[in-house]
Amino acid sequence: MQYRTLGRTGVKVSTLCLGAMNFGAIGNTTQDDATAIVDAALDGGINFIDTADMYSQGESEEMVGKAISGRRDDIVLATKVFNPMGDERNHQGSSRRWIVTELENSLRRLDVDHVDLYQIHRWDPTTSDDETLSVLTDLQRAGKIRYFGSSTYPAYRIVQAQWAARENHLSRFTTEQPQYSILQRGIESHVLPVTEEYGMGVLVWSPLAGGFLSGAIRAGQESTTNRAKLMPERFGADTPSGKAKLDAVEKLVTVAEDAGLTLIQLALGFATAHPGVTSAIIGPRTVDHLHSQLAAADTALSSDVLDKIDEIVAPGLDLTPGGNFDTPPSLLDASLRRR
Repeated sequence: MQYRTLGRTGVKVSTLCLGAMNFGAIGNTTQDDATAIVDAALDGGINFIDTADMYSQGESEEMVGKAISGRRDDIVLATKVFNPMGDERNHQGSSRRWIVTELENSLRRLDVDHVDLYQIHRWDPTTSDDETLSVLTDLQRAGKIRYFGSSTYPAYRIVQAQWAARENHLSRFTTEQPQYSILQRGIESHVLPVTEEYGMGVLVWSPLAGGFLSGAIRAGQESTTNRAKLMPERFGADTPSGKAKLDAVEKLVTVAEDAGLTLIQLALGFATAHPGVTSAIIGPRTVDHLHSQLAAADTALSSDVLDKIDEIVAPGLDLTPGGNFDTPPSLLDASLRRR
């Protein structure tokens, strides 16, 4: 396993991060399954675990908390807030009111007294940066979070948040968590240049493209991955972008075989090859899935292999346009761009 510094924090994290989205109802994963996955991940050198309050409505955090019991200090622990937790209209977002409440809920579910990295799961257009950064700064000073970051923010919002922190003398986002894979390379043209400029750590999610790059989704077979079920418009194989991905995957399989690699090794090696990427988040549902991904921990792709990937999917290109959840709200809601 390789380790990199998380932005400018001085904290060393593994280049593969264990994502816990599949723990609980979403992945039909039991506590025994989750504990076995965490055990195997730690044995494999992973020291970084990422979850979120909304994963199975808190069940993932509870499972992670039980799985890491007795070894909390050996783990860099991250969770997230923003998405709805129930039907109450104020049980969501990034207001001071909700963040203070929901962090306490997350700490209780995780059974810890602090988290190392607390992330805003999505940009909230209804809440000012000043509001969000001020409460996160207060929670950091109270010792309940060590650092905080953003997730899936458009590049211009990352810049705005950095400016707001400086202007108001607040702590700043030290990390960003965007989607990134061979098939979704849009952040290379806008997000990664910004995060590198500000020295932010970058934790990329879905480096296996929701199953396209794990071998779970191939031409002529049914798509059964969780991301395909939850977000078929972005991760399904039956859309125009899905078919473009399938075509690319068949070419990438040949590149991997010629290099003596599995498709998973090619995909994860690609994600961590970019100098702006700190860690790639993997989300295994079983221990077998985890071991197939741990095999990529030390994969280093040659320039020739990276060039062949560029020929299949050009740098900066998203095969699913708008699939990075960073489209400005006014382009999604006509009422926001019309009088």
